[in-house]
Amino acid sequence: MSRALRVAIVGAGPAGVYAADILDKSDTDVSIDLYERMPAPFGLIRYGVAPDHPRIKGIVNALHKVLDKPSIRLLGNVDFGTDLKLDDLREFYDAIIFSTGAAADRDLNIPGIDKRGSYGAADFVSWYDGHPDVPREWPLTAQSVAVIGAGNVALDVARILAKTADELASTEIPDNVYAGLKASPVTDVHVFGRRGPAQAKFTPQELRELDHSPNVEVIVYPEDIEFDEGSIAEMRAHKQIDMVVKTLQEWAIRDDGDRPKRLHLHFFHSPVEVLGDGSVSGLRTERTAYTEGNDGTIRGTGEYHDWDVQAVYRAVGYLSSALPEVPFDHRTGTVPHEAGRVLDIDGDQVPGVYVTGWIKRGPVGLIGHTKGDAQETIRSLLADAESLTPATQTDEDAVLEFLEQRGVEYTTWDGWYQLAAHERALGEAEGRERKKVIEREEMVRVSRA
Repeated sequence: MSRALRVAIVGAGPAGVYAADILDKSDTDVSIDLYERMPAPFGLIRYGVAPDHPRIKGIVNALHKVLDKPSIRLLGNVDFGTDLKLDDLREFYDAIIFSTGAAADRDLNIPGIDKRGSYGAADFVSWYDGHPDVPREWPLTAQSVAVIGAGNVALDVARILAKTADELASTEIPDNVYAGLKASPVTDVHVFGRRGPAQAKFTPQELRELDHSPNVEVIVYPEDIEFDEGSIAEMRAHKQIDMVVKTLQEWAIRDDGDRPKRLHLHFFHSPVEVLGDGSVSGLRTERTAYTEGNDGTIRGTGEYHDWDVQAVYRAVGYLSSALPEVPFDHRTGTVPHEAGRVLDIDGDQVPGVYVTGWIKRGPVGLIGHTKGDAQETIRSLLADAESLTPATQTDEDAVLEFLEQRGVEYTTWDGWYQLAAHERALGEAEGRERKKVIEREEMVRVSRA
């Protein structure tokens, strides 16, 4: 190709930014536009990570360096399927990569899960992270809460519910979130995992952070510390699993303290029903135990326990949403692909269309794992480069004119710098590093000033 390869990446979270970086570092001359439906970039880092995680949010610094590159252009506040469609992108680009992630809650099919007071973790995370498209109020009325799940998201939800609002006052949380948490009457948060400690999906650092609050007592029950041969083998083979288990063992044998709030970690408890007449009044779990296969799998024991809780949060996984005109497997919640090349219903490659990140492989693994996805997808794209159908409009500004004609108030990377400076100024006035702007209209106004 005698000109720069024009590539659109839909989704400016870590997966999309990593793909842009790998593509930019290749030997191919490229021009990349990153599309994002939010007025601000960074996806999961901005709207899926708890505000008291400065280490994880530090990943933004690495993403920043990528988006500073002149060959990569950010176009925010542009919604694929609403502001432009696949044929529009084909007109301006030789190839399109979808990296839209996973933002919906996976279902938990047990009786009563739809009662009032039963929530998806993703919705709660969006609220406390100040997502512009969710309500500003959250019904924090429960004194005792159940969180179903044994991963990092479950710990995030439990920690935010258990901490005092004042402990989070120095973070970037918006005023409405601080006010909601300040008024919350919660005293006990129960986290339930179906399997044993060795099968928990927590990272060691995430787990240890639970115990850093001066107001929250973390309680682990000795009867839940149990292992079969498969679990012991996993602990020996994986340092992180061993670190998680050792932390839980230490907590299980220590004396309980007198902190005003309690965060209970339960293992071998499988949720079977949310109780209550219209609203949540309890959670019923079945005690589980390892099978005789010694491979970490569990079975029900027929022993049930009813927990007195007034709210239930399910943190059993995220789910990607289908995209207009893009093939989608609703069973797996992913786009069908072969090495990142999108496949249609007949298993044939959709020309010039690729996928990366959680919408490609499912919402598993940590943020850094998306780099491997991106490398595979970019290899496929570059191998196809000579056979791609060329864009009909190759002027980089043509797509900007197209968006303006449609009345799309797109934001840019320069606009992000303006928004970031504005948020830091808001935070400085209150002695904080930054204070997040949550209204979409305000984000766009500041970014386009």
